[in-house]
Amino acid sequence: MPTTISIQSITKSFGQSSLGGRTNAVDQVTLEIPAGELFFLLGPSGCGKTTLLRMIAGFIEPTSGTILFNGQDVTAVPPNTRNTGMVFQSYALWPHMTVAANVAFGLDVRKVPAEERTKRVAEALAAVRMSEYAARKPNQLSGGQQQRIALARALVIRPDVLLLDEPLSNLDAKLRIELRAEIRRVCKATGITTVYVTHDQKEALSMADRVAIMDAGKVVQVGGPAELYRRPANKFVAEFLGETNFIPGTIVSNTNQKANINTAAGTLESKSPTALQPGMAVTCSIRPEAFHLSDHESGSNTKGIPGKVIDTTYLGEMAQHLIELPGGIHVKVADLNPTTATRHDSLVRLVVDPADVVLV
Repeated sequence: MPTTISIQSITKSFGQSSLGGRTNAVDQVTLEIPAGELFFLLGPSGCGKTTLLRMIAGFIEPTSGTILFNGQDVTAVPPNTRNTGMVFQSYALWPHMTVAANVAFGLDVRKVPAEERTKRVAEALAAVRMSEYAARKPNQLSGGQQQRIALARALVIRPDVLLLDEPLSNLDAKLRIELRAEIRRVCKATGITTVYVTHDQKEALSMADRVAIMDAGKVVQVGGPAELYRRPANKFVAEFLGETNFIPGTIVSNTNQKANINTAAGTLESKSPTALQPGMAVTCSIRPEAFHLSDHESGSNTKGIPGKVIDTTYLGEMAQHLIELPGGIHVKVADLNPTTATRHDSLVRLVVDPADVVLV
């Protein structure tokens, strides 16, 4: 039966800080991970995501808080009796064993009968599409193939929870992209509740059902990939999940979930639901691809904010512009499928949908 994970006010403290107190690597984290979900812990190095994963696995004991699997308290349960499968950044394969023997290792430890062991190894290798490599040694495989074997080894014990600690970080960019889809396919096909740690935003956005973004030991926002990207809760989330432009301003009016914001570059509208009152200072987050670019004098067009192109990088399918707006504000603009060349010092106008102006 798929496992629901409930993490309640988990804290892990280490050592002494420079001020004489203890440092919280994980600080009062509470999460609910439904059964069968592919859930990501995403954040920069040192944010606490791997420490939290290792507490779920049982490798690290929490300072305080509770971890529940299907309502059962496993906080003090040893890792070898939690029935979790772990896939590490390093493949951790035995070089002297065949692929099949490496996958079967966990079953040998559990003293699974030979006939059942052979059947489950074959099923696990088939799940990661590595059946034909069963007789090879790890040094005869590519990095991507070795990581598939590490995944099969975790799956073969039929874990209640699958834990992955930056499993693709040792692979080149092309292999990482290929294995993203494979890992998601395997996790969803097996229905195992999966917790996946990464610092790679693209990895999380392309694979996850939901993501918890962590910073300095705390969870700062939880949601689906599109929700997090389009509706970040604060400046940290907006900036961490890809490029964005921050434009400071002041609320002029806020009615019917549409706010008018006065900025040095001009007036912007936002459909972000907010309780902010007129006169309050805000920051507008606008993704580079949210701007629509047009010539300054295209017909009778006077909509949008006027600007001047400072720099352009042409990439074929996209042009990246740096544009100076009134008030000396510089913004990045991604012009998708550019049909005309935009030159240095060209005068342009930028239009943005109010739905794409997020107040953070």
